[in-house]
Amino acid sequence: MGSRLLIFGGLALVLILLGHKLEFTQQLRGQLSVISTPFYWLVDVPSRLSEQFTGMLSSRSELQAENERLQSEAMILNAKLQKYVELRAENVRLRELMNSAERLSDTVVVAEVIAVATDPNRHKLVVDKGSRNGAFVGQPVIDANGLVGQITEVGAMHSRVLLVTDSAHALPVRVSRNGLRAIAEGTGLINELTLTHVAATTDIQVGDLLVSSGLGGRFPAGYPVGEVTSVLVDPGKPFAEVKAKPLAELDRSRNVLLVFSERQTIEGE
Repeated sequence: MGSRLLIFGGLALVLILLGHKLEFTQQLRGQLSVISTPFYWLVDVPSRLSEQFTGMLSSRSELQAENERLQSEAMILNAKLQKYVELRAENVRLRELMNSAERLSDTVVVAEVIAVATDPNRHKLVVDKGSRNGAFVGQPVIDANGLVGQITEVGAMHSRVLLVTDSAHALPVRVSRNGLRAIAEGTGLINELTLTHVAATTDIQVGDLLVSSGLGGRFPAGYPVGEVTSVLVDPGKPFAEVKAKPLAELDRSRNVLLVFSERQTIEGE
């Protein structure tokens, strides 16, 4: 047995030495490599599958991380977009307000609404302008669409505004179409005014525009107040029941204008 191993070992050594020297052995190795290649490929299959599987897991993990990052960025962008929409709407409201101010002959100051009355039966606002800005009791307050109300209390840096719809508020108005004079009173409802002591035979119609008449000297003449929404005439009553809706956005306006007539000046100017 030992002698056979020595013989085969010697032959192998001889073949190895001859393989490096003789050309035909190189050709033989080339032909044998064609046969052996599939065996090498089969042996390498587990390694290749392992690499592909590892790559798939890595790609899946990276895709999940990328997806989470994109979702986070989308949420941030949506939040910024919402803020942009609000800023754009506020910009539009401010432009409308300033366009309204440009149409007036009176001096105005822009004020921001900072609080509303907590009592649902009282229609009041608090604005961020006070005596330091020249605000005074009885001062008219408007928005881009119409008359909001008047200042009833003034502090150094803020003021309270009584809305035209408050049940304690009343102002002289006239019908723009024919000059008819009346008194518009608040009903305690944010979207309703009532005209008092309007004779049943009076020429007043649904859709008529009501503006401040200027009588009493509190409100300058010509400011839009409301639009007539209903006229009910009872043959057994001397007065008609007339209701109107205020034109100002009383429950939505964020900015308002404090009106100074030509005879008034702002302190500090």
